[in-house]
Amino acid sequence: MHGGLAPFVTMPFLHPDTSDPSRLGGKGAALARLGALGFEIPPWFAVPPDESWTSGELGNSIGLLGSGLLAVRSSGTMEDGAGHSFAGQFESHLEVTASEVAGKITRVRASAQSAAILTYCRERGLSAPAVPTVLVQRMIAPRCAGVAFSADPVSGNRSIAVVSAVSGTGEKLVSGEVDCETWKITRSGEILSQPENALLSVTDALAVSTLARQCETACGRPQDIEWAIDPSGKLWLLQSRPVTTLGLTPDPADTLRVWDNSNIAESYGGVTTPLTFSFARRIYESAYREFCKLMSVPPDRIERADDVFPQMLGLIRGRVYYNLVSWYRVLALLPGFQLNRGFMEQMMGVREPLPDEIVQKIIAENTGSRLADTLALVRTCAGLVRQLTGLPKQIARFQIRLDTALAAPPLPIPQMSGEELVAHYRDLERQLLKKWDAPLVNDFFAMIFYGALRSSCVKWLGDASGTLQNELLLDGGHIISAEPPRRIMKMAALAAAHPGLPELLADPEIPSHRKIAVLQQAPDLAAAFESYLTDFGDRCLEELKLESPTVRDDPASLLISIGAMAARPPTVKQAFLPVLPSPQQKLSPLKRPIFNYLLRQARERVRARENLRFERTRLFGRVRAILRELGHRLHADGMLDSAHDVFYLEIGEILAAWEATGTTAGLGTLARQRRAGFAIYETADAPPDRFQTRGPVHRHEHFENTRPPDTAASSLTGSGACPGRVTGRVRVVLDPRGARLEPGEILVARQTDPGWVVLFPAAAGLLVERGSLLSHSAIVSRELRLPCIVSLPGITTTLKTGDLIEMDGAAGTVRILES
Repeated sequence: MHGGLAPFVTMPFLHPDTSDPSRLGGKGAALARLGALGFEIPPWFAVPPDESWTSGELGNSIGLLGSGLLAVRSSGTMEDGAGHSFAGQFESHLEVTASEVAGKITRVRASAQSAAILTYCRERGLSAPAVPTVLVQRMIAPRCAGVAFSADPVSGNRSIAVVSAVSGTGEKLVSGEVDCETWKITRSGEILSQPENALLSVTDALAVSTLARQCETACGRPQDIEWAIDPSGKLWLLQSRPVTTLGLTPDPADTLRVWDNSNIAESYGGVTTPLTFSFARRIYESAYREFCKLMSVPPDRIERADDVFPQMLGLIRGRVYYNLVSWYRVLALLPGFQLNRGFMEQMMGVREPLPDEIVQKIIAENTGSRLADTLALVRTCAGLVRQLTGLPKQIARFQIRLDTALAAPPLPIPQMSGEELVAHYRDLERQLLKKWDAPLVNDFFAMIFYGALRSSCVKWLGDASGTLQNELLLDGGHIISAEPPRRIMKMAALAAAHPGLPELLADPEIPSHRKIAVLQQAPDLAAAFESYLTDFGDRCLEELKLESPTVRDDPASLLISIGAMAARPPTVKQAFLPVLPSPQQKLSPLKRPIFNYLLRQARERVRARENLRFERTRLFGRVRAILRELGHRLHADGMLDSAHDVFYLEIGEILAAWEATGTTAGLGTLARQRRAGFAIYETADAPPDRFQTRGPVHRHEHFENTRPPDTAASSLTGSGACPGRVTGRVRVVLDPRGARLEPGEILVARQTDPGWVVLFPAAAGLLVERGSLLSHSAIVSRELRLPCIVSLPGITTTLKTGDLIEMDGAAGTVRILES
């Protein structure tokens, strides 16, 4: 008989084909649905909680089930749900005679108020359950029975079914009365494990695993089933419910992803809004796809990696991370992957390489026939040479294109119409955002030449510390990012000439507009201040986050820094460790020109890298202005609660509002929901700096830090970025807004970006938790000759403001002298 009982059971009882399946309870509704699909289920009927009956009515319905013993089970509305199974909480009775059924129904109903169930609900924050529907079902006298999971509930592997069996009824298994035998079977039917002297035959085990998977398909989620095989060998389905423990269990067979924020936290620190992330993800995807084309990577290889480019970045609980596997896969499209991946790790500040199993898989992905690989290698190498030799001209052309695109528009942005704003953004996207060629090519060669220079210093010059290359890069030429701190020092000198002005500027309680009004009384200082805003007004904390206010929007930190510098007595910077002049002179005549070429290229590429990042700031400043203005338009049209809510929309959703390509008109509701969700991220603990996931991120309730800091040691080691020994007290600063340093203090930060430069002139040294030897803090510190160490895990929690330390910017070591 398929599907339980035929529809002639009469009121007050319910049969599987009832028109109101909600009254069957959770377990009954599942059985009715599966029965209707043709699963072999012993006949049953349901006793609703609000119905009474006569003994004659009950007896007639029991008779229709056939002869033999019966099972009386609960089927509560909260039972066997996707979130909570209530497994074993309600009473169940097996091997019940017809005369005992009425009493057992009463006991099952009463169990809804048992102490065990009330405790179960209280621990899970659930309300007490209502009186359940009761199922009366003909029992199978089984040869063997048990449970089966369509997915492994322990490991979380969705491709492995687990079958457990005992002789006789399955109640012995549930109660633990006897030990069961266990089988593990893959979707393809491969048996991974089976017992010796098995109760089940291989055919039986495969049939049960197939039944569990069929129930999963029918119910739309992994199932935990009870089954029985009768003496004739027929397989019966007794019940099926969701495996509730899988929701937060990653599948070990899913894709492994390694997340790391080593260097990107410098640009996108803390919680990042949906607008910024969607914009950044869009830019990374198009830019690196274009980069591969520029490097003459064969089109078929780029096409095979089509899924990689959209996955360069990830947003995990509101925070931006590198998806490292994608970065390695892009790098593997170019020659020299085994060597270049080490250089890339240096550039990105990644301290731990990928697991070797992933690296080997990436290598295998990019290995074809010997002839095809050779042709691709020759073609790409030729492209690399062409890009390197033409890079200076390419940078010059890019600069012209950027200056043209960022020229003052015919109308000021606040006066543009919405369509004109969208058209302006599309023009920037077409001219720059999708053609970010010169910066990407330069970054690649900066990575190559810096890594090669470092390797040469170690192998040819015996630099055991691996920091000599930083000393050689001290004279790398003019870097625009070092100009703001120099201007701040000049403005401080101008302010110091006006009695009382330094104290006023340094006072964080005085509003900025009052300070600026006083500045007008010092025309030379006012002119210098306006010049700074003109040249660097788009620089700010977290400057690549579109929601960040710029220095032009809020100059408070700049004014405080000028005042603090002006108010302090003149100090003399500690001298650098002496550097041997031209250490490459001791190289052989063959090696010396090679080394000098590497040094020249590294200096030029690192300098250009930082200067081109400033051009990126200009572009992002223009995009920020456009999108903010579009937010004002959406607010004025009643589409958003406030103009600031535009940051809780994605870039495509904003543009779609004018281009009629969106899928929702409820932008306000969407922004409101996201704003509430991201507010939770702001107060919740951040994920670690590096961790791994498998499959969907939402299955990971917690992330395991794969880079734990050593907070117990009195000596800490990072990457020396700028040489110099300094002894002094530290000041740990997590937010530079309003912060000020006392003379001789060493600045300790989690990460820095161009918005932090207001503190650099006052610092005796710089310690940074994140970042790399090619990050902003490392490059600018070398230009300012400010002793600096980057990539110091946990330094902001290990050190406390006031600790006395000694730092060695060459060796990359920090020694705590006094806590």
